[in-house]
Amino acid sequence: MSQVTLTATTAFGLEAVVGRELQQLGYEDQKRSDGRVTFQADLSAIARCNVNLRVGNRLLLQMGEFEAPDFDAFFDQIRDLPWENWIAADAQFPVTGSSQKSQLHSVPACQGMAKKAIAQRLEQVYGRSLPETGSLCPVHFDLRHDTCTMYLNTSGAGLHKRGYRSHSGEAPLRETLAAALVQLSVWKRDRPFIDPFCGSGTIAIEAALMARNIAPGLSRNYVAEDWPELSKDLWIQARGEAQAAILPAPEDPLLASDVDFRVLRTARENAKLAGVEDIIHFQQHDVSTLSTKKKYGCLITNPPYGQRLNDMQQAQELWKTLSRVTEDWSTWSLFVFVGSREFERIFGRKATRRRKLYNGTLECTYYQYLGDKPPRMNRPQPRPDEEENQVGL
Repeated sequence: MSQVTLTATTAFGLEAVVGRELQQLGYEDQKRSDGRVTFQADLSAIARCNVNLRVGNRLLLQMGEFEAPDFDAFFDQIRDLPWENWIAADAQFPVTGSSQKSQLHSVPACQGMAKKAIAQRLEQVYGRSLPETGSLCPVHFDLRHDTCTMYLNTSGAGLHKRGYRSHSGEAPLRETLAAALVQLSVWKRDRPFIDPFCGSGTIAIEAALMARNIAPGLSRNYVAEDWPELSKDLWIQARGEAQAAILPAPEDPLLASDVDFRVLRTARENAKLAGVEDIIHFQQHDVSTLSTKKKYGCLITNPPYGQRLNDMQQAQELWKTLSRVTEDWSTWSLFVFVGSREFERIFGRKATRRRKLYNGTLECTYYQYLGDKPPRMNRPQPRPDEEENQVGL
């Protein structure tokens, strides 16, 4: 099977997490850069990665890379790429792009130029005009420091679109980021789980999917499924492999709560669509009533933090309450994701670790408070990527 160069895109700060996911799928040889993990693989990886990646944003097929200091070089190099190997005579090929610190800084102008160059190549190869009524082959260019990389987007819509979100509610957390928060914690399927500010349930649902090892992309489609160059068998095999890897439900349900009964209704609907409603116990109550008799669990949450609710004072009162009710939870590890540098001071405890992450364009911090380790078990050693983006260690 022929080899291709693939790039999994991700939010800044999560490259190592996506790299680990790719390693677990068997793709060891990687090159990591800001928001990108690039690797060599056979064609089956296009289906396997789209179906299985939890934290990646999209999977891109690299068509070529070249220097583009001006429009002439940009146009000529794009026209010279073998687009006909992937784009059929009737295919649709919309162009998107980005530019950072490059002479060609106008993205709309580059989009038009790239579209024209690809069309000229395809018209010459196919000997006719292009109706663009067939399968969708989205093109994407990435200009960085006058170097252009051309891609085909194999995913289509972002991989955060799992297919289970009925309504997002206020200030939703993307599924890919929620999955990253769980993966960056010490939680395992045999340990208790609580999210006391669950909102529409995204963190709990992503944790539940991991608990059962349900691939996040089993229930959605991808634009590359319609590409004639990729056998339908590749997608059947990828989904079959993922289906066979699903685990039984864990012994204890995950706990998720919120004070708002309306978002809990949405959370239950989302969990049902995700197929994990039987392993998440949703409750309506205020964080001030939070309690547990269980030990050695993980609290993973994204509480209100002012920018989201436009009420910083209210958010800070919630942080104080969370600190008070968990003060004696010495065996629990707490993982709190907020967009405020004031959290640690208001919470009143120094975090074990802090990690800078982004929620969209908003810079946030993931505060990690590690509790006592379970008996007869060794606490997982810090992952290599946890040495990155940490503050005040």
